[in-house]
Amino acid sequence: MLIDTHCHLDFPDFAEDLPAYVARAEAAGVGRMVTISTRVARFADYAGIAERFPSVWFSVGTHPHQAHEELDVTAERLVELSRHPRCVAIGEAGLDYHYDSSPREAQAQGLRTHIAAARMTQLPLVIHSREADDDMAAILREEMGKGAFPAILHCFTAGEALAMTGVELGLYVSFSGILTFKTSESLRRIARMVPRERLLVETDAPYLAPVPFRGKRNQPAYVVETAKVLADTIGVDFDEAARITTENAQRCYWKMDHAAPVAQVA
Repeated sequence: MLIDTHCHLDFPDFAEDLPAYVARAEAAGVGRMVTISTRVARFADYAGIAERFPSVWFSVGTHPHQAHEELDVTAERLVELSRHPRCVAIGEAGLDYHYDSSPREAQAQGLRTHIAAARMTQLPLVIHSREADDDMAAILREEMGKGAFPAILHCFTAGEALAMTGVELGLYVSFSGILTFKTSESLRRIARMVPRERLLVETDAPYLAPVPFRGKRNQPAYVVETAKVLADTIGVDFDEAARITTENAQRCYWKMDHAAPVAQVA
C-alpha cells in the first residue's frame, strides 16, 4: 500500500468525477489519501469529502497565499476544528516568497499560529516553503525551542540546508512528482541524504504530475510513479519504498488509526 500524503481533492479539477479518481487511486494500491486545506473557511468541504470516502482524510489550515485573509483564525480555533475524527493534520501553512500573494508578515504570523496549533494537538503541521529557506529555518528553530511539534516539509524543492534543518528538528520530508523530472538530480541527491524513517511521498494533485504523466492533470493514483523513482533513488525495490513511506505516513498521521469509522462520522 501507498499513502498520498498531500493532495487537493476539493479543487474544481476533481469536481465532476471525484469517486472515479478515488477508485482509481485505490485500484493502483494507494490505500489512503490526505486532502489538504488551503482555507479554514472551506472546512466543511474538506470534512465532507473525508466523510464520503473511507480512504480519504483531511487537514485544517490556511495556505500562505491566503494568509492575509484568515489572520483572525486563532490557534484555539484550529485546535477546535481539528477534533473532527477525520482531521489528521494542521495546515498547509508556511512561507511562499515566489508569488508573494500574501504579505510576508502575514505569512509568518499565520505560520506561527499554525505551529501553536500543531504543538497543542501534536498533529503534524503541513509546511509549504518556497524560496524562503533561511526565514523558514529560523522560524522552525525558534518555535521548536518553545516546545516540540511534528511537521512535514511538503513537496520539498528547497535546498540541502533546509532539508537537514528539518531532519535535525525531527520533521518529515515529502517528495512529489518533481522528484521524477530529469532536471531534478539535485533533489534526488537530497532525498538520498534524508533518513529513510523521515521520507514521505505525495502528489500535490492536481499539480505536478510525475513522469510519465508530466503535463497532465495529476491525481492520487500517480503517487506510485514518484514512489518508483524514490525507490531507485535510495537503492531499494518498490515494495520496500512503499513499506518505508507508508509506515512513515502512518506514524506521522497517527490519528488515522485512532479515528472513528466513516459510518459513525456520517
